[in-house]
Amino acid sequence: MSKQPKRVRRCQLAVPGSQGDLIKKAVASDTDHVFMDLEDAVAPNAKVGARQTVIDAFNNLDWGKTVRCYRINDLRTKWCYKDIVEVVTGAGENIDTIMIPKAMDGRDVFFVSTLLDQLEMDLGLKKKIGLEVLIEETEGLQNVEEICAASPRMECVVFGLGDYAASQKIEPLSVSGITDYPGDHWHYARFRITMAASTYGLDAVDGPYANLGNIDGYREECKRAMTLGMAGKWALTPKQIPTAFEVFSPDAEQVKMARFMEGEYKKAEAAGLGSIKVGGIMVDAATIRLARNIIDAADLMGL
Repeated sequence: MSKQPKRVRRCQLAVPGSQGDLIKKAVASDTDHVFMDLEDAVAPNAKVGARQTVIDAFNNLDWGKTVRCYRINDLRTKWCYKDIVEVVTGAGENIDTIMIPKAMDGRDVFFVSTLLDQLEMDLGLKKKIGLEVLIEETEGLQNVEEICAASPRMECVVFGLGDYAASQKIEPLSVSGITDYPGDHWHYARFRITMAASTYGLDAVDGPYANLGNIDGYREECKRAMTLGMAGKWALTPKQIPTAFEVFSPDAEQVKMARFMEGEYKKAEAAGLGSIKVGGIMVDAATIRLARNIIDAADLMGL
């Protein structure tokens, strides 16, 4: 189980780690989580220089309550280990989490976690940097339970559906929601990732929606992810942030009813009752578990 603090992840905003001006705008967006990308969004000849841009952003920008994250390069590239060593050495405790792309199995997580153990000891860091992992390959999905259990630093598992589609040879246009498939073709992967994450006390987050002009399509994908228990979704542009907030935040009436149900049930328990009727709804221990999920989310979000 994770030993890391719980964080709000209704929306994870991606921004290229090589573009300082865009990073400033992303941090100023006041979203839950921003990750600066050293992987796909940065050209090979700019990757080394981007590390310093990321360090400067961690150290010099006012992040407020936003989760401070960066995505390293794939463990099978020549850039990965220095992405970790140089950025952690340069930014230290200003980093909340590191995002690992294309995780294949628990060994990938163990490598990063062990390297962080060594760095934190060497640098005298008191705060443990958390880990977020992308499931982007069929092998990663096959091993998702092992990945979730691989380190107490684990906080979040993300479904990277773009690379996953390539890995499984899924029809390319489906990544943008253009498909005649009868149903949600991402359902199995989302469900399996969310179940594994929940088993180990982690957040599950849905990946990007590439059709940036289709906010209705983005909202529908958010709803599908939220219904399965995912905590949030990526945004590729700040224009997607309000929709993610809308879908992944419990509304005021939900929170009010959940708190009322819990209060009434506590009174019933004290009177020796195991189930009661509240507002025409049968409330028992299982109902209160569902209500408590809403209350916990609202408390975490400050609602």
